[in-house]
Amino acid sequence: MSNNIISGGTRLCGVIGDPVEHTMSPAMHNAAFAQMGLDYVYVPFKVKKVGLGRAIDGMRGLNIRGLNVTIPHKVTVIPLLDKLDPLAEKIGAVNTITNDDGVLTGSNTDAGGFLQALLARGIEPKEKKIVILGAGGASRAISFILAERGAHLVILNRLLELDWAEELAGRLSSFFTQEVKALELVEENLNGVLPAADILVNTTSVGMSPNINETPVPAKLLRPGLVVFDIVYNPIKTRLLKEAETAGAETISGVDMFVWQGALAFEKWTGQKAPLDLMKREVIKALEHED
Repeated sequence: MSNNIISGGTRLCGVIGDPVEHTMSPAMHNAAFAQMGLDYVYVPFKVKKVGLGRAIDGMRGLNIRGLNVTIPHKVTVIPLLDKLDPLAEKIGAVNTITNDDGVLTGSNTDAGGFLQALLARGIEPKEKKIVILGAGGASRAISFILAERGAHLVILNRLLELDWAEELAGRLSSFFTQEVKALELVEENLNGVLPAADILVNTTSVGMSPNINETPVPAKLLRPGLVVFDIVYNPIKTRLLKEAETAGAETISGVDMFVWQGALAFEKWTGQKAPLDLMKREVIKALEHED
């Protein structure tokens, strides 16, 4: 935003979710708008489940240009929108809404953000054996983009929500012409699938602040030649990533995916190329400030 002055021409973007108190998105987006000299501002809105419909009406009524959507609204927001891009429709979850003169389009930049973070490190997932931990919203986005890219997937989830993993695996198997397996997330199954895996992706919240001493995978199963991508970004380096590094594996932090998904949303709203390095610096600065 040029000169940080809000005017009648300032475009409004934001994030809706509950909770939103610790979101890094405002720091990242407002720094990017300022750097690009764009007359935009980004604000967090705490929206409870019961208020979602009114919030989306408000987006239309106030002509808010763009919203990110976070927990718990990524699925329930879909019927309130005018259209979805094809990937968001397949995934069945939306994390970005763009408002074009009252027409609201839902996208999923989590999927593209994850893929771009991999490709930026020179890792092409096509034909790779990939083990995904978790079967929630982020896992859905990541699984779909990887299956579409031609990766071979196994999804592991804890017993309590194993049916989520089975439903997701079934959906992926029917969309793409290959079998996706769903297994319980226990050490025995990790033992069975990790030795042959090229990439391990943690989409669970295990190891997220404040529970920084937890890890979803025993250190002895990590090894050189494995790529370990933990989408948790607070802390920047989770116990899983530290132990993977010690074992000689290549590691990717959740900060990379978070910044890329933000950059893709920024580009949808502004039509400009996002200043990726600046956005990453701002997120790391905000995270370090939290510690």
